[in-house]
Amino acid sequence: MLLAPNDVDAIVLTAKLASVVTFLLLLIGTPLAWWLARTSSIFKTPVSALVTLPLILPPTVLGFYLLIAMGPEGPLGQLTTALGIGLLPFTFSGLVIASVLYSLPFVVQPIQNAMEAIGERPLEVAKTLGAGAWDRFFTIVLPLSRRGIITATVLGFAHTVGEFGVVLMIGGNIPAETQVLSVQIYDHVESLQYGQAHWLSALMLAFSFIVLMIMMLFNRKGLALGR
Repeated sequence: MLLAPNDVDAIVLTAKLASVVTFLLLLIGTPLAWWLARTSSIFKTPVSALVTLPLILPPTVLGFYLLIAMGPEGPLGQLTTALGIGLLPFTFSGLVIASVLYSLPFVVQPIQNAMEAIGERPLEVAKTLGAGAWDRFFTIVLPLSRRGIITATVLGFAHTVGEFGVVLMIGGNIPAETQVLSVQIYDHVESLQYGQAHWLSALMLAFSFIVLMIMMLFNRKGLALGR
């Protein structure tokens, strides 16, 4: 067999994680991007810097502090324990939270850029026609930001699939529970199972290439259409 049962489990778990994380990223990132695109608050710069921080912060550093925060002595760990949820490290829920934080800038920035490019005029025209704030957001802002939203969706999903440092720190290496594809490749290499590592790495390489091709073709088509 080209793929061992553990490999298949890792692929399925990775797809599940990326799907859940991408949904949550869009749910959280879209209103956050809109606020950053529109606000003149003094908190815009620190919030923007905080959102962008994972781009330059080593993933192991973020994973370490999340591990502390989610641990039995950490504030988040004490909160989840008090709520009866239990501790989040080395669980799928812990992976989701860590992945959302680590991939947040890959979703917020494309959407924010698209929303900033809309300008004031379409919103002012809609307001003069009697459209409320929510109506303007759903009928003007979201449709005109679709390219940014699609880009953010693809980037958020792809980045979650390729995560290693954060998921290893938070999830460890538990087969069928927290052992995602990138960790499985590392496990094969550590065990000198280079054949299996080759197959999974080739799969990741093909996936990354297809994602980049889709992004380039999509952007080229958008430019050709003048949108």
